[in-house]
Amino acid sequence: MSSETHEVGPLEPAIVAAPVYKKSWREKRWQRRHRRRAAEEALGWILVPVILVGAFWSLKAVLGAFGSSPTALIQGIKTALAL
Repeated sequence: MSSETHEVGPLEPAIVAAPVYKKSWREKRWQRRHRRRAAEEALGWILVPVILVGAFWSLKAVLGAFGSSPTALIQGIKTALAL
C-alpha cells in the first residue's frame, strides 16, 4: 500500500479556473442588435438590386403586353413636356 502513495513533498496547489465572465443584458442586447444590423445590411446589398431589376423587367413585360416599350414611354413623356 505504501508503494501506491507518492509522499515526496508538499502537494502543488490545484489550478483554479478564473470565473467565467457573464455578459449583462445590455451587452447581450447590443450584440444581438449588432448581428441583426450586419445581417440586414448584407441582405440590403443583395435584395435591393434584385428588386430593382425585377421591377424593371416587370415594367418592360407590362409595357410589352400593351405593345409599347420603356424607350417609347420616355419619348412620349419628353414629347408631352415639350408642348
